[in-house]
Amino acid sequence: MRMLLAISLSAVLYSPAFAADPASGEQVFKVCAACHAVGPNAKNKLGPELNGIAGRTWGAVAGFNYSSDLAEGKASGKVWDEATLDKYLENPKAVAPKGKMPYAGLKDAAKRGDLIAYLKQFDATGNKK
Repeated sequence: MRMLLAISLSAVLYSPAFAADPASGEQVFKVCAACHAVGPNAKNKLGPELNGIAGRTWGAVAGFNYSSDLAEGKASGKVWDEATLDKYLENPKAVAPKGKMPYAGLKDAAKRGDLIAYLKQFDATGNKK
């Protein structure tokens, strides 16, 4: 029983979520920066600015024309929590089939964790927390 508990605990402690590296996530974000921005002067581009994305309601950035499924998510109160962000980054069309984001997804779970850690640093105004 103790061995099973030790194995389970070690799996949790060494999962990508616990080892996420915002500095590595900043490097991953360079691909995203073609369409998205973060920081104090972030503006909508082809995609919405991502300041405060973690914990934000779907489709909430003013002035951005969202797809119908993201707009419906906003109406139903869906929020970009870490699990949803992870699923979306892995395969955007699985979460938002009508979404406009022309990105196939990031298959590497560690890189997704790093990217989410990087994005979580920015509050809604683009300042690092």
